[in-house]
Amino acid sequence: MRIALVGAGAFGEKHLDALARIEGAEVATIVSASIDEARKLADKHGIADVSDSYEETLKRADVDAVILTTPTPMHAAQAIQAMDAGKHVEVEIPVADSWPDAEAVLAKQRETGLVCMVGHTRRFNPSHQYVHDRIVAGEFAVQQMDVQTYFFRRQNMNAKGEPRSWTDHLLWHHAAHTIDLFAYQSGRIVAAHAMQGPKHPELGIAMDMSIQLKAETGAICTLSLSFNNNGPLGTFFRYIGDSETYIARYDDLVNGREELIDLTGVAVSNNGIELQDREFVSAIREGREPSSSVAKVLDCYRVIGDLAADLERQDGWS
Repeated sequence: MRIALVGAGAFGEKHLDALARIEGAEVATIVSASIDEARKLADKHGIADVSDSYEETLKRADVDAVILTTPTPMHAAQAIQAMDAGKHVEVEIPVADSWPDAEAVLAKQRETGLVCMVGHTRRFNPSHQYVHDRIVAGEFAVQQMDVQTYFFRRQNMNAKGEPRSWTDHLLWHHAAHTIDLFAYQSGRIVAAHAMQGPKHPELGIAMDMSIQLKAETGAICTLSLSFNNNGPLGTFFRYIGDSETYIARYDDLVNGREELIDLTGVAVSNNGIELQDREFVSAIREGREPSSSVAKVLDCYRVIGDLAADLERQDGWS
């Protein structure tokens, strides 16, 4: 299967590392608005072909699928372009930065029948999959999730500390991971509330945010997000359940007493991005819907859209 990687930034490189470990998956080309950045990344990973034209890449008969790691504002339009060109597509989280655009991506997937998968990596991390397997087996039920998503990002930088040409967003990007994961583990979200702190004078986004969620099962979630945190960075999940407490830190899992849980055998890899890409490739080969298809994650964006509208109303109060 020949895949075009679109986007030569920090997450593009993570996908290149993952695809290199998947038998039968080949990166046909790396596409970037900057041909120099595309070539720099391609040379590092031994890939011969690069391009600065997404449109021309989509015309290629030797490209079966695309993985989009481009700026968030481009995701929905580029995913729709890919499906219009007959290509399967995996788009990094979030699928869109508005509810109507998310709905449009799903409509195009249903029209074409192609695989359209969104990079909700938390569904694939072995730590969260271990918890999910226990839930499905009836051995654990979430009562509460407490989640911290913290970065120190007072300038417009990417995950590699390089300048960004676009502005990241706590709600549409980083909160999407937890909102979808909470629904995946606990059931459809039936109530959601949010508050945000002051907006950055130059970036124009809130740098701190608090979100509360409730699922149809009665489980609740408290999510704290910050771009102001000058300390440990990343996202940390605490599952408080009816039979155990778990703390997930990316691909690692401990219990409430900080005792490491052996995740051997949960999946074929301990790398969430690799497992995500394996699901994408397998779904295409098997002609089936992937675990994080746009249809399965869409309700997350309904919730985010409602929260965004609520935050706009709150801004109107001041």
